[in-house]
Amino acid sequence: MSPLPSPTEETGATVLTYPPGSLVLLAGLPGAGKSTLLDRLYGLSGDEREPVAADGARVIDSRQSRNWWARYLGPVPPRARTPLVHATHVWRIARAVLAGHDVVAHTRGTWPHILYGFAWLARRTGGEVHLVLLDVDPETARAGQLARGRTVTAATFARHRRRWRTLVGRARRGSLPPAAGVTLLDRPAADRVGAIRFTGPPRPSARRRSAGRPGSPGGR
Repeated sequence: MSPLPSPTEETGATVLTYPPGSLVLLAGLPGAGKSTLLDRLYGLSGDEREPVAADGARVIDSRQSRNWWARYLGPVPPRARTPLVHATHVWRIARAVLAGHDVVAHTRGTWPHILYGFAWLARRTGGEVHLVLLDVDPETARAGQLARGRTVTAATFARHRRRWRTLVGRARRGSLPPAAGVTLLDRPAADRVGAIRFTGPPRPSARRRSAGRPGSPGGR
């Protein structure tokens, strides 16, 4: 595993820096504050339907896929939409990675096969996967779900909680392949993050092309 990204202080805020072409996955329990952090860093409103280009990166939140499909799946119960929304979200991340973009994306992070899949895709373009783990206690995460009006079932949350404990435990021991680096943040540390930046020379293998057609579930 390569060295962890080093937070640097800039005007009192922490700046997380990564190599160009990296996929930075912001992970945490449902309700941990992942979307809230993306909103603050990139000025998202929560109404977006497609990935957002901001600060030279593609910012991809699962809400974008949910909002895109809401136009067509109005009568379908929210829980029945989840597999389609999740598949679209993963597809959008994969397309952006394969296009060689710098990517910051929201993920629950508790499914190892998804992480390995993203790492494999990133390597195809010479990039890396880095994890930012937003570690809050389960009670705070559950309160966050209630505050936003989107709760998962108790059984689903319990599964995520068990997987999350395993993930964080591995991160604290310094071993979390296939991620090239891991940053573990509690809520106060997350509040101090002022920017996520991709610095250094561009990768020769990066292919800068559109990540999808406007108006398509693949984003733009």
